[in-house]
Amino acid sequence: MDTFANLADGFAIALTWNNLWLALLGCFLGTIMGALPGLGPSNGVAILIPLAFTMGLGATPSLILLTSVYYGAMYGGRISSILLNIPGDEPAMMTCLDGHPMAKKGLAGEALSLSGIASFVGAFLATWGLILLAPQLVKIALLFGPAEYFALFALAFMTLGGVSSTNQAKSAFAAALGLGLAMIGVDTQTGVPRFTFGEVHLYDGLDFLVAIVGLFALSEVFIFLEERHGSADADAKKLTIGRLYPPMSMIKETTPTMLRTSVLGFMAGVLPGAGASLGSFISYSFEKRLVDKEGTFGKGDPRGVAAPEAGNNAAAGGALVPMLALGVPGSGTTAVLLAVLLSLNITPGPLLFTQNPDVVWGLIAALFIANFMLLALNIPMVGLFTRVLLVPPRILMPVVAMVSFVGIYGISGSTFDLLVMIGFGVMGWVLRKFDVPLVPIILGTLLGNAMENNLRRAITIDNGNWWTLIDSPLTILLWSIAIIGFILPVVIGRRVTAKMRRDEEGAIQD
Repeated sequence: MDTFANLADGFAIALTWNNLWLALLGCFLGTIMGALPGLGPSNGVAILIPLAFTMGLGATPSLILLTSVYYGAMYGGRISSILLNIPGDEPAMMTCLDGHPMAKKGLAGEALSLSGIASFVGAFLATWGLILLAPQLVKIALLFGPAEYFALFALAFMTLGGVSSTNQAKSAFAAALGLGLAMIGVDTQTGVPRFTFGEVHLYDGLDFLVAIVGLFALSEVFIFLEERHGSADADAKKLTIGRLYPPMSMIKETTPTMLRTSVLGFMAGVLPGAGASLGSFISYSFEKRLVDKEGTFGKGDPRGVAAPEAGNNAAAGGALVPMLALGVPGSGTTAVLLAVLLSLNITPGPLLFTQNPDVVWGLIAALFIANFMLLALNIPMVGLFTRVLLVPPRILMPVVAMVSFVGIYGISGSTFDLLVMIGFGVMGWVLRKFDVPLVPIILGTLLGNAMENNLRRAITIDNGNWWTLIDSPLTILLWSIAIIGFILPVVIGRRVTAKMRRDEEGAIQD
């Protein structure tokens, strides 16, 4: 009963006019961000972080705005996937397999609306999963000591690539780079400056938000300047939306699919580092094996649209569970949200539910509200959102750059931070050219100091004995999961990626 009482308090916070307006704004902007190929939820949230801080929002309103952007981007990623066969982000890749064939059959409107309904079901059930599971994880996390937390952080780093990763060496390099960046600043225990090179501005370390906006938003601008790619408006104009609402027979046929894949996606999202990409892939693969008796998947089967959409949106909600309960992000976007919390002097983890219950339960209530807003926006306004695809990148990218610079300067008022942001943007551009993932860098920057402090505490408590790191059943379990999570992608990652490519090629040929 305490849970429902807390949830009622959360709705009292979320249902204020200011928070409702922020949720609606976040849903609208997030859907647009998700619809634009290449941006996706991580970049969308990173771009709008300066807006939240420039508006002077507190912790709860900021999270409501940015998580609404997160959920909206997950919804919006399907638009370019279905209409153009270009995934708006990685989780939307599986939606291309059946969504685009439906569009070519003249069922683009039905496919878009069905994917919106599936996204709603997945996100709605995942939010209930968050309510039920996060408090239980908090009780377990209260048993953690410094050694257990160090092992948990190691688990997050070692599983960050997810099952679909093909190059763990690059993920390990990115994580090491992030940990190295976290070392910059004055050592909290000895007071000795580290890697500051005499620059006073670096004594407090690197600002999380500056790093995130540079790595995600500004690197996207540099990629555009290099490639100078045009817009896909010609392809978008060729497709007609057709009927907006799917028939009841289609909804009835896909309802069991939505329910099954929502559960799978949520379970994938709770795993640290797995995220929506794994949820989308597992959901599509499972449903194809279970119900595709006639070989219609990949040829415009509505169940092939509902499965990945319900799965990836459920995974997006599931990724919030470890972030809120343990302070370990479950995906790249939740790593960005973690940085927002830390910048607001709020530490996610077991104590968050007792020290800042208004933040947690206000956020959870806002997720319910955002889901209904997105359902109401996405079906009748499908035609409007598809026109976003006609915006040329030469207009969009200068806006992204302007928001990044004005926002960061508005937060800190420091030209030095602008130079650091440009440096991170160049670094992100170079790393993306070499296919080095950026999320482990962010995670290393965010968790590096906490990981170092817990390591020092654990060693100090046991008088310098390093064996304390594997001295309890819980630490042994966490290290075992971490090692398996690191080795598993090396063993099966290429098979998974090859299968995904075969499915995509088969769908394109058909």
